[in-house]
Amino acid sequence: MELVLMCFSVWILQSNSAKADSIIHIGAIFEENAVRDDEIFQLAISDLSLNDDILQSEKITHSVKLIEPNNPFQAVQEACELMNQGILALVTSTGCAAASALQSLTDAMHIPHLFIQRNGDGGPRTACQLNPSPDGESYTLAARPPVRINDVLLTLISEFHWQKFIIFYESDYDIRGLQTFMDQASRLGLDVSLQKVDRNVSRVFTDLFNTMRTEELNRYRDTLRRAVLLMSPRGAQVFIHQAVETNLASKDSHWVYANEEVSDADIMELVHSSLGRMTIIRQIFPLWRDTNVRCMRNNHRISSLLCDPQEGYLQSLEVSNLYLYDSVLMLANAFYRKLEDRKWHSMASLNCMRKSTKPWNGGWSMLDTIQKERISGLTGLMDFRAEGSNPHVQFEILGTSYSETFGKDVKRLAFWDSTRGLNGSLKENRIESSMQGVTLKIVTLLEEPFVMVAENILGQPKRYKGFSIDVLDALAKILGFKYDIYQIGDGKYGSALPNGSWNGMIGELIAKRADLAVSAITITPERESVVDFSKRYLDYSVGILMHKSEEKINIFSLLAPFDLAVWACIAAAIPVVGIMIFLLRRIQAVRCHNSTGHPPPSASTSLQSAIWIVYGAFVQQGSDSILGSVALRIVMGSWWLFTLIVCSSYTANLA
Repeated sequence: MELVLMCFSVWILQSNSAKADSIIHIGAIFEENAVRDDEIFQLAISDLSLNDDILQSEKITHSVKLIEPNNPFQAVQEACELMNQGILALVTSTGCAAASALQSLTDAMHIPHLFIQRNGDGGPRTACQLNPSPDGESYTLAARPPVRINDVLLTLISEFHWQKFIIFYESDYDIRGLQTFMDQASRLGLDVSLQKVDRNVSRVFTDLFNTMRTEELNRYRDTLRRAVLLMSPRGAQVFIHQAVETNLASKDSHWVYANEEVSDADIMELVHSSLGRMTIIRQIFPLWRDTNVRCMRNNHRISSLLCDPQEGYLQSLEVSNLYLYDSVLMLANAFYRKLEDRKWHSMASLNCMRKSTKPWNGGWSMLDTIQKERISGLTGLMDFRAEGSNPHVQFEILGTSYSETFGKDVKRLAFWDSTRGLNGSLKENRIESSMQGVTLKIVTLLEEPFVMVAENILGQPKRYKGFSIDVLDALAKILGFKYDIYQIGDGKYGSALPNGSWNGMIGELIAKRADLAVSAITITPERESVVDFSKRYLDYSVGILMHKSEEKINIFSLLAPFDLAVWACIAAAIPVVGIMIFLLRRIQAVRCHNSTGHPPPSASTSLQSAIWIVYGAFVQQGSDSILGSVALRIVMGSWWLFTLIVCSSYTANLA
């Protein structure tokens, strides 16, 4: 490794001295935290300088700029400096924000731009939303294929016949990458749930136990039986460990982990941490079996550091590093084609800060040559004939296998590629063959209607019947086993004793005196920690019956809206107001007689009629009496307002 780095240093010094005389100069922009990008780029240039078959006498010179992650402004500044030096093409390995800014710049300056998307956090990649060029001529070519992990997931879920599942994703994951997947799943009638997982995974499970009741936790445990994890390898390991520790994961669960970049060591960690079945999706690259041609790609020899799978250096690389190497190889082949066709355009110094700067006149010709090229590199085939992106990608689908001898292991189930789709079978190995002819010892507990003693013929062994026995007979018929059944001696389902042992049927299973327990037993977290339960196929709960009270009819219920004191006040107010009306009308009659000498027109002045007027107003009925004076009108107006308030309150209380 030290020798390789020394060769790099010597070669860089030589290339700097030849830069002024070279007609091939390319620029590169990498993020500061991407340690391997610069190494791989230098290694690719070094390999090409040793190959006289591609560029012959011409050598590639280069300039590399490092930027901060997610800093589009700095990326544009460095790209402008490279264009000012004069470059034939720009190679970048950055995040989506910087790529979008560089796309606008290279489109304006007509500089071919080979972009490799990085994903530094180790989680699943989401597609960059690059803006289309206004004039339809995009100079940005995506060397790394589009994100196809959603297509692989949809194929797997269709093969597994899942109808309901949950997707867990980390807080850093861009959920917009799942939009197309969710739309396709909706059209297929799939019930898909989404749940974000914070960095503090243990808090997620703690919150579940703090906010959910036992019934809700049981339903959530059922949901976890089918799950998809879109996380970094480390995050997935912690999540699985917490799910197992909190007893939310079961042995009949099936989880799918999808990530383009996951190592063999990470896969083994995930498999051994999980309880049930595990399926893993990751991107793979072709590997030549013949060691003599393994490092040869057409006429190009690749450094053994990158083509020998036994090399530790290759195992430490990211997927983006391999695409970076192939991008340089693609440019070298395009330069060779331009030189061979004698259609070379010299580099031009471009000042992108000036509005009057004209784009490079050889940009479109160089871009067209790159798009027509096809190479075979570290990542397999690479070309840009499909809408400016490299479409060639292949995924490997791994699954867990189990044996009594070797325990859990991982085996390859199938492949998926962008051309042929799924190639292989994802069917789980069934256990029918291993159960043929086996006799199981089964312990049970009598409880109607699940397990009951059947009528016994004299001299014959005791026979059992019931719902659970019918299920047991159906399983024995399908799997081909026989069984001997016996009753538990202490008549208990099973509970933990102070000394750590268990009694009842659970104790029989732990002591291996029985292979299986059949009964209407309640699944509890304590029991699940020592034995395995089948999937819950019947909920049996206790119902509470209560005597319905008889409603007694009360003829005075119409008085219920008001208290007795209120009714007493109303009853007292009616004659009081009636007396006031009576007195005011008598005074009015006397004044009218004194002033005119004639009595007022037919208005009854008796106390009875006055009280009747007040009562009629209270029950919201009219009156034919004439209220002439202002005093009478004020009293009656006040009484009508009181009546309105009382009646409104009465009817509102009835409602």
